[in-house]
Amino acid sequence: MVRLQPDPFLNELTSMFERTTEHGSVWVTLKHSSDKSKAQRNKMKTAGENIEFKCLIRATDGKKNISTMVGAKDHQRFQASYAILLKARLTALKKRERKDKRKAADSDKKTENSKKKSAATKAST
Repeated sequence: MVRLQPDPFLNELTSMFERTTEHGSVWVTLKHSSDKSKAQRNKMKTAGENIEFKCLIRATDGKKNISTMVGAKDHQRFQASYAILLKARLTALKKRERKDKRKAADSDKKTENSKKKSAATKAST
């Protein structure tokens, strides 16, 4: 897995999205990480040092794997750039069709009333 700086990571992620526009997928995962082993973290904890946690971001298209680490101070800028990238590249998604709540409730009431009427006519005959 190739560890990149945040800006080259976004550039490579853009090229991954471009390669998979016709068919294929890109998987992006985010993980809370300190980039240190558990033994090192325990030593730092006992010494009273602060452990700086970062966000490990990984992306793969099944053929190529890339990753980056984003610290707390760069997180806002990276997140804004990542959001712009996703909005530009996720154009193939279909908009979800939503039913109007009032129309759905009215249609449910109508079906219940018709069932009650048919049951009442059967009972009276």
